[in-house]
Amino acid sequence: MDDQDDPGTLASARPAESASAQAPGRQDAPRGRKAAAEAKKKSFWRELLTIVVAAAVLTLVVKGFVVQVYRIPSASMENTLLIGDRVLVNKLIYHFRGIARGDIVVFSGQDSWGPPPTPPSSDPVLRVFDDVLSDIGLHSSQTYYIKRVIGLPGDTVACCIDGKVTVNGVPLNEGSYVYPGNAPSAFSFSAIVPAGYVWVMGDHRGDSEDSRYHTDDALGGGAVPENEVVGRAFLVIWPPSQFRDLPIPSTFSQSALHSVAAHPVAGTAGAAGVIGAPLLLLRRRRRRRRER
Repeated sequence: MDDQDDPGTLASARPAESASAQAPGRQDAPRGRKAAAEAKKKSFWRELLTIVVAAAVLTLVVKGFVVQVYRIPSASMENTLLIGDRVLVNKLIYHFRGIARGDIVVFSGQDSWGPPPTPPSSDPVLRVFDDVLSDIGLHSSQTYYIKRVIGLPGDTVACCIDGKVTVNGVPLNEGSYVYPGNAPSAFSFSAIVPAGYVWVMGDHRGDSEDSRYHTDDALGGGAVPENEVVGRAFLVIWPPSQFRDLPIPSTFSQSALHSVAAHPVAGTAGAAGVIGAPLLLLRRRRRRRRER
């Protein structure tokens, strides 16, 4: 009886062991799929966060150092720029070339005829935060203006000879950009632009408080410092009906204007010397060889 019971006991035990052996595997499979799904979900959010942060950093860099959108707040540049227009301002261009006559520039009035900046916050945390945003060009307590450059350092800007604004005695034909019906200036003036400054005027001469109205200022005599120029407005991007570029008017390409020597942009003379020295030496060597 005992021998007969043993096989029955063993036979009944084998399926139980097999079932118990398979049970953990069946339970682990859903857990594995769930863990994989959770890992995939975490990976997705991690990648999304990385993309968002990278896009935000890129936007800050571009806005702070490359280009920035400015909204036109007044009628001083009509009809070239209308109230509410959005313009793209190139912040890098003047690192590669000097400011040119006819450029439309955005500048701070801090060291010229703008109001003084608001005092810094008394809260040290907010003050540090404001300083960081200011360093990357995203915050400023200064007032910014947009005008057209008429005169460069050393230029004599005057009005009105034969009813026109003149630069170094050369009359400007301003019909392509001055507001229709406006006189070049409602009053006469004459100013020599100091070194390191530029003379600016609005295209809407009858509604622009520009360099003409600040000739009695101790600093610059109405002109604004070159180092306060943020960049050159080169494109109207909004509204769509106004979308266009902002080229330099042809009157500023007169050869008589370019024949007048102007003060070099800071650093230009040194760079020209470094680049030009080898060329001068090469020319001297060639002359000596020819003389021999």
